Amino acid sequence: MIIRCVRFDHPDAVKLNDEVQAEYHQRYGDGGDATALDAADFDPPQGVYLIAYDERDRPVATGGWRSQDRNEEGNEDGDAELKRMYVVAEMRGRGLARRMLAALEEDARMAGRVRMVLETGTKQPEAIALYTSSGYEPCAKFGYYRHHEESLCYAKRL
Repeated sequence: MIIRCVRFDHPDAVKLNDEVQAEYHQRYGDGGDATALDAADFDPPQGVYLIAYDERDRPVATGGWRSQDRNEEGNEDGDAELKRMYVVAEMRGRGLARRMLAALEEDARMAGRVRMVLETGTKQPEAIALYTSSGYEPCAKFGYYRHHEESLCYAKRL
C-alpha cells in the first residue's frame, strides 16, 4: 500500500467519497453524511487528506483530518477531527484502515493537534471496533450529528 497526500477534491478522493456516502445511505437511509466539508479543510498544516493505493495504483482506502478548536458544536481547542475513513469492500480485513488511522494520527500529532476526535454511528460496528481497539474512548458528542440518537463520538489523546 502506498499512501499519498491529495486534496479532498482530487478525482480519486471524490470517487471514494461517493462510495462511502453510498454506504452511509445504505446503512442509515439518509442520503449520506451531511456534515459540511470543504477541500480547504484538509489543506496542510490545518489538516490532511490521504489515499492509499494498491500495487496497481488503484485507490483503495481514504481518510483525513481537519483542525477544530473550541466551537459551538462541542469541539475543544487542539482537536483534529477524523473524517471519511473508508476502505473499498474488496480490500477490507487487510489492516488498511488501521494503517491509515495511524498515518493520520501521526500527521495530526506533528501538526500540533492534541486530540483526535471522530463521530461514527451505531450501524457501523466495524468502525467502532477499529477505533476502540486503537485506544479511542467515548467522549462528549460534537459536530453536526451531536443531537442524533445514532451518533457516537470518540476521542484519543495524541
